[in-house]
Amino acid sequence: MTRATLYISAIQAATLITALSLTVSAQAQAYQCRAPALTKPAAPASKPAKEPRRITPVSGYTLAMSWSPEYCRLRKDSARDKNQCSGDDGSFGFILHGLWPDAQGNSYPQWCRATKALSPALVKRNFCMMPSTRLMAKEWAKHGTCMTRRPETYFRISQIMFGAVEFPNMDRLSRSPLTAGGLREAFAAANEGLQSDMIRLKVNRRGWLEEVRLCLGKSFRPQRCPRNMRGLKDDRPVKIWRGA
Repeated sequence: MTRATLYISAIQAATLITALSLTVSAQAQAYQCRAPALTKPAAPASKPAKEPRRITPVSGYTLAMSWSPEYCRLRKDSARDKNQCSGDDGSFGFILHGLWPDAQGNSYPQWCRATKALSPALVKRNFCMMPSTRLMAKEWAKHGTCMTRRPETYFRISQIMFGAVEFPNMDRLSRSPLTAGGLREAFAAANEGLQSDMIRLKVNRRGWLEEVRLCLGKSFRPQRCPRNMRGLKDDRPVKIWRGA
């Protein structure tokens, strides 16, 4: 362990669920999901030249969840996004973008260590949560290496946190005028211990929802988002794409 990074043991990861104030959800966000047959390891992600390796003390975490229908809206025929968007391997609602360590201010740790390929078994085990081997490799290399030494631990923590979230009825929300404040309140109402000021939203330039991000403390409990992470104002209109 270094002073600058928070490494989480497998034992800590296995008992994280008892520390959560969110209620564990049985609601699957993969409406249908078939993990594809995998025989080759997922190639490790390389650090882009423009992104520095940054090792800083961890002050909390962000659980970033992408709204797959919007991401796949123009990518159904993309070979790069075939697993997530073609419909061959499943139909997805929210997927996990990643679990990110945060730091004080506008900085955060990233690319803390070099990585090896992810095993086919690990990729298959986490596919319905994160249906992209490319994304898995990047999230582990960029964020997971700043939290733990083993990818199995990082993805186990991610599974626990993602599985603890109850999602509001996105179909119903999509059919009425909606604001950022209204969507945050819907998430807060669905999850015990979650408040609207613990939730950040990301929308594209056209106002369509792309991501919901939960702010977490060092103990992985939801906490009020720092001021520099507040994001959209409550009265900002938000649209939800239901899919074709």
